[in-house]
Amino acid sequence: MMLGEQTPVPSAALPVAQFKDHLRLGSGFADDAVQDVVLEAHLRAAMAAIEARTGKALITRAYGWTLTAWRDLGAQVLPVAPVSAITGLSIFDRLDAEEVVNPSRYRLAPDRHRPRLVATGFCLPTIPVGGRAVIGFDAGFGPAWDDVPADLRHATLMLASRFYEARGGGAGEVPGEVVALIQPWRVMRLFGGGAI
Repeated sequence: MMLGEQTPVPSAALPVAQFKDHLRLGSGFADDAVQDVVLEAHLRAAMAAIEARTGKALITRAYGWTLTAWRDLGAQVLPVAPVSAITGLSIFDRLDAEEVVNPSRYRLAPDRHRPRLVATGFCLPTIPVGGRAVIGFDAGFGPAWDDVPADLRHATLMLASRFYEARGGGAGEVPGEVVALIQPWRVMRLFGGGAI
């Protein structure tokens, strides 16, 4: 299985100004934007860390997920939440010939933690031996920073601050305050990896 971002988070969607306020950086100077590139890098790193720990995409973007077998023949749990749309499903054989699956054969079953691609019939299209399925989908809370839940926004700013302050040497562990804020958004796994 391989998950890839098809579109990055646009720089305009990042809360650089809010991050500056959070850090209490001075303003009104001619060189106010001199640190914007560094601040953006720390915000992106913090977002990636929060997303990895929660399984949630903060800002909406397009993903492509490649897999070689269905875990369940009637439905497939998607690796990131929340998912707003399935944008495509293609089946490739071992010779790389593509079959674009008609959208009437599947649908999105939205869920806070475990959104699923669900067959509208009895089962999802067969993935041939040596072949693969590629699922395109859009995931995230919304296109703007204000669409992200407040606790996840705050956790991201706190973690980005930690990264910014430790830029000369390792940031160490994720602060307990950040862990507490993201805990309700984490997916609980039981009995060998099954998420609930």
